[in-house]
Amino acid sequence: MSLESLIQWDQQASLWLNKLGNATWDPFWLMLSDTRFWFPAYGIIMLFLFRELGWKKGLAVLLSIIVMLVTVDQSCNGFKAGLERLRPCYNAWMIAHDIRLPYGVTGHLFGFFSAHAANTFGFAATSFLGFQLNRPKRSYRVYGWCVFIWAALVAYSRIMMGAHFLGDVLVGACYGLAVGAAIACLTHYLIVKARL
Repeated sequence: MSLESLIQWDQQASLWLNKLGNATWDPFWLMLSDTRFWFPAYGIIMLFLFRELGWKKGLAVLLSIIVMLVTVDQSCNGFKAGLERLRPCYNAWMIAHDIRLPYGVTGHLFGFFSAHAANTFGFAATSFLGFQLNRPKRSYRVYGWCVFIWAALVAYSRIMMGAHFLGDVLVGACYGLAVGAAIACLTHYLIVKARL
């Protein structure tokens, strides 16, 4: 498959997904996209983290989450500036085919790849592995299901808002998972070495 045909497929798939939206569900997708809405949930997860792992391991995992977020977010900005792929809301083909923009044009000019997808999947991977690796006798399967479904919904909301192509979201999710898992495993190694 050539790059041109891959781009065309991505545009068509993204447009199809975007047009599944309607005015009834638009506020829900907007809420998912708004990072400020999730601050209380992050706070609850941090409290749970310290309760489950104790303050030393909990602090180490919290720092790993912060390092992951800074690393992923800043590198996403670098990729966007370097690759210069227009967001769907600025793409002439998408506009000509009536992309839904329920809240108008959103975000900066370039969008490859999705920082929302990368950050949420990175958070999901780092936090889930932070729990599971550092307290292996306990299952965190329910937390894992919840946090990864949440990450997928946040990532999908970016398509519904017209802010990202499907490809932006998939690459962002994979990138976030990879960085998050690597940082979580490194943190676990350091926790074991330091005998926390």
